[in-house]
Amino acid sequence: MKFGIIKERKNPPDKRVVFSPSKLALLKQKFPKAEVVVESSDIRIFNDEAYQNKNIEVTTDVSDCDVLLGVKEVPIDALIPNKKYFFFSHTIKKQPYNRKLLRAILEKNIELYDHETIIKENGARLIGFGRYAGIVGAYNGFRAIGLTTEKFSLPKAETLDSQIELISNLNSINLSPIKILLTGNGKVAYGAKEMLDAMNIKEVSVDDYLNKAFNEVVYCLADVLDYNKRKDGKVIDNFDFYNHPENYESDFMRFAAVTDFFIAGHFYGDGAPFLFTGEDAKQVNFKIKYVADISCDIDGPVASTIKASTIAEPVYGYDPLEEKEVDYKNDNAIVVMAVDNLPCELPKDASEGFGEMFLENVIPAFFNNDKDGVLARAKMTANGKLTDRFSYLQDYVDGLE
Repeated sequence: MKFGIIKERKNPPDKRVVFSPSKLALLKQKFPKAEVVVESSDIRIFNDEAYQNKNIEVTTDVSDCDVLLGVKEVPIDALIPNKKYFFFSHTIKKQPYNRKLLRAILEKNIELYDHETIIKENGARLIGFGRYAGIVGAYNGFRAIGLTTEKFSLPKAETLDSQIELISNLNSINLSPIKILLTGNGKVAYGAKEMLDAMNIKEVSVDDYLNKAFNEVVYCLADVLDYNKRKDGKVIDNFDFYNHPENYESDFMRFAAVTDFFIAGHFYGDGAPFLFTGEDAKQVNFKIKYVADISCDIDGPVASTIKASTIAEPVYGYDPLEEKEVDYKNDNAIVVMAVDNLPCELPKDASEGFGEMFLENVIPAFFNNDKDGVLARAKMTANGKLTDRFSYLQDYVDGLE
């Protein structure tokens, strides 16, 4: 089995890679039967020499590889027929802009494994960059506060080398006493929590957060049943919410009334209530001034997120009365950070972490006859057709959806 790490060709350039040099060397050590090569790249966060120093072959031709590993979508003209590919295809939600890509994958008889489809039997994701989105998103949120108030200044995350440097910069700032709400219970939320804890910000319970005043910066980690409630008043469990979101309504306004800075690290499922609507944001008791929307669902559960922002221009203002974008320094503005590719700002750490997960959860399947079904569940296409698990995409491929 020969694995090839492909050059990222999508624009804007992405410096991340599935395997860092050290993790690829570990792969070779753990699986001696695996051959690995790296396609030469002048973009990647780790240069060609870093791989060669680990005795890993660097080449300009990966056409003899069985499995090709990338991060972002591979341009259609760069796809090699009859190969196995792993990358984020952004097709599983029927994204219109990648319909042609999925068609080309089928036409070229490629076996596609989207990183998002690599899951446990219970549906939980096995790999991803979520933790790093949380880490950078929290940092960028504090940076947005500094840009707005001009009381402190933080460098862009992309100019720093590692999470350690991000934390060091955060610990150099002085914050006025504010209340910070963090939503979620997955890798994104816990990545953000790492940053809050590293700043020694005090975590408080939901009850204390809602009902007490503090003379220091505090944060509260809220789960779905904290900011949603069943319409009939029953309290069941998270799974009831996940399975029957239509039975719930938002209970977020009780948090909005006491929160200064909101970090949205939750996963938003179809049919779930919005956290806050445009009308909610108009209420006099809506206190949130800063939003770091890591989840970044446009025109979705966080009304102030009306567009994705960019690494170049990460912050914009949302006027709740006008429901439109304004300068973030406008007195009426909710200050929004909604960058949708946050892990790109921390490519070295993100690549190291991703490779660690891929080595643990995916590579063994190639050598143990896929005993846990990881590859079988993740395979989207085979023999020029969609697999049964992904047959729901057929109307998308046909242009009917």
